[in-house]
Amino acid sequence: MVVLAIRSSLNSAKYAYKAPESAVDYLIVGGGEQNLWLYQWSSQHLYPGVVGLAIARRLSQFSDKSTILVERHTRAGEETSSRNSEVIHSGLYYPPESLKTHLCIRGRELLYERCKSNNIPFRKTGKLVVANENQRPYIENLHAKAQKIAWPSSFKTARDEPALPTQLLSGAEAREMEPNLSKEITGALCLEKDISESDGGDLAYSTRIVRVDPYSSSADIDGARRGWVVQMVTGEQAEEGDAILAKTLINATGLSAPLIVNALLPEAKRIPLFYARGSYAKYSGPGVSGISHLIYPCPETEGNAHGFQSLGTHLTLDLQGKVRFGPDLQWISPADGQDPDFWKAHLVPDDSMLEAMHHAVSRYLPEVRLEGLQPDYVGIRPKLVGPQGGFQDFVFRTDYPDTDRESQHSPLISLLGIESPGLTASLAIAEHVVENMLGHVQGR
Repeated sequence: MVVLAIRSSLNSAKYAYKAPESAVDYLIVGGGEQNLWLYQWSSQHLYPGVVGLAIARRLSQFSDKSTILVERHTRAGEETSSRNSEVIHSGLYYPPESLKTHLCIRGRELLYERCKSNNIPFRKTGKLVVANENQRPYIENLHAKAQKIAWPSSFKTARDEPALPTQLLSGAEAREMEPNLSKEITGALCLEKDISESDGGDLAYSTRIVRVDPYSSSADIDGARRGWVVQMVTGEQAEEGDAILAKTLINATGLSAPLIVNALLPEAKRIPLFYARGSYAKYSGPGVSGISHLIYPCPETEGNAHGFQSLGTHLTLDLQGKVRFGPDLQWISPADGQDPDFWKAHLVPDDSMLEAMHHAVSRYLPEVRLEGLQPDYVGIRPKLVGPQGGFQDFVFRTDYPDTDRESQHSPLISLLGIESPGLTASLAIAEHVVENMLGHVQGR
């Protein structure tokens, strides 16, 4: 299998440099890829978008600073955020010291708190990671790792309960909980604490970033001499953009995040980005009656020894108890290797993967029938490594407009590879960016 990586950037050559006439303290790009602040839960979908809006909301609490969020779509949540597994993850699968683990654990607790404080419905169902005999070492290793994971230091008070409460079960014990499981299942890992794996700010929609340039000058613009000149175009037909100087620029554009960074790098050093298509199928039929837990196969079940690129075609439940399977994993490549929006053509659900999906699911739920599966929706995952690339953590990249020490106060922070568990970690990611990465800049 040959998978091409995108290394393209913004088409800045189309737009001449335009000097800014005003400045903003914080400019966040992206409110519809992996971005969210306000939650409106409908069948456990989260709208609008995730990380960008969470960061913007947190920054806008500083009344002496100006904050603008720019989103190219007409509303938030148009891309990755609204095409997910509808779950809040536990943080079980990733290396213990990784950002994915720490931010996922912190983020899930912040999500619980936000749901409770805003009367947002959610459902704690617990989760089973099921294994055949030859996969028992995998879940045993997961269990051992879970016992060692501590609460992140961002929790100010000590907690008595474990950060990842897990229990190893025999196949018989797992079938007591979920009688539909195959008799080939000889063990399971149970997480009873999972949710169903399920004043100074402005928002500008339908606005695209078309050019970004570092700015370092003796000329003062609203008190700023360093930062990033960001040229924006509003509307599809506009030919000329408006420019603003961002004292701090935060790139939270998800699927498009490397495009902004690559526009500042020589071609040989550009960041590659891979794309993975994930299909979901709704199910109505035998083999799932009475199921009350999320059910995940071991990631290696489908030939992926790493277990990081996909968690397997798993079963999730919505708030009405309806069953959905997915996502599967299909690597996709652009025809010419250049078009950064080629993936949009892959968002149309179809039945091409239903047979393979049924094969994967029937290994742990043998009574599920192919004819009961129907295409539901499709999502695209932004990945920094390709097939068999191994584990890739979240990447928080910082660039500066020049080498002068004063430039340390005018960073461009790019959030790269924010795929699963990015939605669960969203509020913790915002906390990390604002408190840890920007805190020293502003002296907080």
